[in-house]
Amino acid sequence: MTVATASAPRRARREGSRASWFWYLLLLLGGVLTLAPFYFMFVFATHTRTDIFSLPPPTFFGDNFRDNYEILIGRTPFWRSYWNSIYLTVMGTVTTLFFCSLAGYAFAMYNFKGREFFFNTLLATLLIPNIINLVPFYLIINMLGWINQPRALWVPGMASAFGIFLMRQYIGSAIPKELVEAARIDGATEFGIFTRVILPLCGPALSTLGLVTFIGQWNSFTGPLVILPGIEQRTVQIALRSMQTMANTEWGALMAGVALAVVPLLVVFAIASKQLIEGLTAGSLKG
Repeated sequence: MTVATASAPRRARREGSRASWFWYLLLLLGGVLTLAPFYFMFVFATHTRTDIFSLPPPTFFGDNFRDNYEILIGRTPFWRSYWNSIYLTVMGTVTTLFFCSLAGYAFAMYNFKGREFFFNTLLATLLIPNIINLVPFYLIINMLGWINQPRALWVPGMASAFGIFLMRQYIGSAIPKELVEAARIDGATEFGIFTRVILPLCGPALSTLGLVTFIGQWNSFTGPLVILPGIEQRTVQIALRSMQTMANTEWGALMAGVALAVVPLLVVFAIASKQLIEGLTAGSLKG
């Protein structure tokens, strides 16, 4: 073996190592750019408005968070709005998980007349932007007498098209029908099969749908703005937005409120992130 031939693998390894380091640095840079807004949000929450608009702006934490917090709770019913958001988000997420998994199970495991037609019609509704439905949605809610009622925001969304589609795809690809048939032979009821056999096996899909629903419900703005006009029923997003309409907006107090509003999202994402990845990739390796 010649020297040139022997050095070829080493040269290839060095080139591969340099390529790997390049991609690692690129991913690191992307991560820094992604996290920078969150970092500065928390930093600005501890500074005054004058400090925030100074040049250069502050890059380290200050000592003004307590004053900003007092301004925040003095100008808005912040914690009341915070509780409203928690209630709407939890109710919307829990009911969506139950009814979407139930419908997804029916579409995946049962053969009934019109199944494909109903499922395709359901998918077609995903093509309609939500903003187009705002006026008829408001008229229906007003007809029901649910204006300024929190249930108007979570009851209509209990069975979302996306949630049903996700659960149907996961159950159909990850759970064999033979398992359901075996449970029937053992004498299990249909609802018992769903709650005791299907749901325990749907952890990744439920976590994915739960996380997506939680984030969507928590960040919802247009629906609460239109359906919940009362000050006592405001969500935290509406309460924070109301601070920007005042003269001389206290941006430090606003950033303090935003930082507190982000905490539930960070906690839920940290808990469900592993299951989220499993749910999004479910079925991709199935032959």
